[in-house]
Amino acid sequence: ARCSTITCMLPAVLTVCRPSPPKKIRWCTLSDPEQRKCAELAKSLVTVLPPAAVTAFARLSCVRASSTIDCINRISASRADLVTLDAGEVYSVRRFGLVAVAKEIYSDGGCLLSVAVVKNSSLDISSLQGLRSCHSGIRWTAGWNLPLGFLLSRNYLSWSKQQPLSHDVSRFFRASCVPGAAALAPSLCALCQGEKSYSLQKNYHCETSHSEPFYSSQGALRCLRSGAADVAFVDHLVLESIEGSFRDELSLLCADGTQAPLSHYRSCNLGRGPGAATVTRRNFRKVSQKFLSTVQMLFGRKGQEVQRFQLFESALFGKKDLLFRDATDRLFVLPENVDVSQVVGQDYVALLKSLRHEGSSLEDSVMRWCCISQAEQNKCEQWALNINSGPLVCIRGLSVRDCIMKIKKDEVDAVSLDATHTFIAGKCGLVPVVTEYYVKLSLSASSAFPSVVGVAVAKTSSKNMLLGSLHSRRSCHSYMYSPAGWLLPYRYMLDKELNSMYNGVFWKGCLPGSQGNLCKVCLGGTGEAATKRCTDNHNERYYGNMGALRCLVGDVSGKSFGDVAFIEHHSIQSNILSLNSSGWAEGWMSTDFELLCADGRRAALSEWESCNLGAIPPNTIMTHPVLTARVYEFLMRSQETLASNPNLEFRLFESQQYGESDLLFKDATQCLVHTSHVDYRSILGEGFYRYAEAVFNCTRSELLTASKYLTHKH
Repeated sequence: ARCSTITCMLPAVLTVCRPSPPKKIRWCTLSDPEQRKCAELAKSLVTVLPPAAVTAFARLSCVRASSTIDCINRISASRADLVTLDAGEVYSVRRFGLVAVAKEIYSDGGCLLSVAVVKNSSLDISSLQGLRSCHSGIRWTAGWNLPLGFLLSRNYLSWSKQQPLSHDVSRFFRASCVPGAAALAPSLCALCQGEKSYSLQKNYHCETSHSEPFYSSQGALRCLRSGAADVAFVDHLVLESIEGSFRDELSLLCADGTQAPLSHYRSCNLGRGPGAATVTRRNFRKVSQKFLSTVQMLFGRKGQEVQRFQLFESALFGKKDLLFRDATDRLFVLPENVDVSQVVGQDYVALLKSLRHEGSSLEDSVMRWCCISQAEQNKCEQWALNINSGPLVCIRGLSVRDCIMKIKKDEVDAVSLDATHTFIAGKCGLVPVVTEYYVKLSLSASSAFPSVVGVAVAKTSSKNMLLGSLHSRRSCHSYMYSPAGWLLPYRYMLDKELNSMYNGVFWKGCLPGSQGNLCKVCLGGTGEAATKRCTDNHNERYYGNMGALRCLVGDVSGKSFGDVAFIEHHSIQSNILSLNSSGWAEGWMSTDFELLCADGRRAALSEWESCNLGAIPPNTIMTHPVLTARVYEFLMRSQETLASNPNLEFRLFESQQYGESDLLFKDATQCLVHTSHVDYRSILGEGFYRYAEAVFNCTRSELLTASKYLTHKH
């Protein structure tokens, strides 16, 4: 459908624009070869378009500029109209009143992979300090933003934050060429070879212009080939253009410390980011859309006049990537209501902010933690009052899923996630920082990390309640997508759609975050936690392990109860005591409950090791990749502060005094284990990961769908 829209654009241009004054399109060029290609495009347009269309656009003219920032200034001042920029520069143009009008789409999508290319077979990604580097451009996606974000996240590069990042980068590398860096850190231009001049328009040294030999990914590779640098940070598209014996000399540096051949860039890279886009002034957007659609229809890969001129080929003009990247498969002309943050993606925006791109910055001294209820908010605020690790701000989310999206949107920094939500967050591009450690409750060898287990609990008095005969019973589940309350029971009640399976098996129940019959037993909240029934947080009184146990025994009046509760085993004993101490339901003891086993028998609560629904990997604190070091440092300082003050009433891993259990962290947590160097899949273990993947393959998750859009739409 998108191609047919482009095909039908030309008649609309001819009809609508004919009565209008002629529109002159001025393309901003960065070198003499690009000027020649632009002029050939202009001549070809006049040759192939009928007179009406030539009048519609008047003609294409080519405006020679000295750098990309010169182009941006010219377009802003209405002295030029269009230029194609790297996504890092595209994000900056908002300050100049410019907008993105089209995105480059490559053979495998609109994304670029950042790769580190070397000739020396002994180098690895962790040992770059003191070496010489070449980068495609300052603040460029593959040459600067992604590799520096990676180096910072692994603590290979230290940044004091008291100076701009460019200052510390210039001290990290012995010498560099980073085109465009002259104004920020002249020392980052030491290796550049462009001609120097006191005249701004004739000075090409370290400029973002083809007249700087080491400009762009092609130039950074040229820098490496010349022997001027030890490593070149470029995008994966440029690797295809490397020919001959030089290709055999090169390797990629991988994130795990190894090297790999150039062809392995999909698995050996430093991150993924958006590709280039064409920008214009806001009030010139419509004309630009029509112009770009027309030239693509005529001269694109499958253009009607491609034998006359090829929009995405530059070899005839003596350089590569002129006007557009030669690897471009097509242009996607953007709708009018698209903001630049949507064009480059929320993950990329978060990265740019963390690098203080163009003056934007995160408040690095402030840690923003996501809370999902009034009880969590209360505990979080006490945490903030009792630590010495920098300001902590407690920000309310609607649910755990909402917290994941808030991290994606750079509205919060971190949250502790159960295993299922760790799986979802990992798919959405978030990464681990630390993992909760439950030393006394682990099942042996089920995972690389100590786990808890999911159990099905019934009242001892309900003698005919067995795991295989729950049809038409009332069920209590901790919350939607929880491992024990939602995911593990699937093994014993298989169906294609998990939500409808529960609605089909059980008469009614309480699964907070769900809908239909599985909300009918839920109660909602009261007082300052007042909320509608079945909300996906502690404000619903039947939420979580504590809530599911309340659901099993019923409310104070003895109504609204379930027959079976699907929960985690670790907090059962303390939660039963809480039923009495909180006044929720008096007289209940551990002997009043039994476990329902997978083999059809029943067992005492103490027999959870042999009678359970399966092991559950530990909770993991997740964040955006560029924030791992900062979140880890905050948590370690918190633990140290609290450990050195044993007389404090506040306990990070206790929640009963707030009327709930497992607030912010599981109460069973003994300590936090550093895992930012570990992939989330390793934390979950292959068995749990494959099982979760199988379940979500046939169960729709709105969060996964939305996050996939935010992560991969580049």
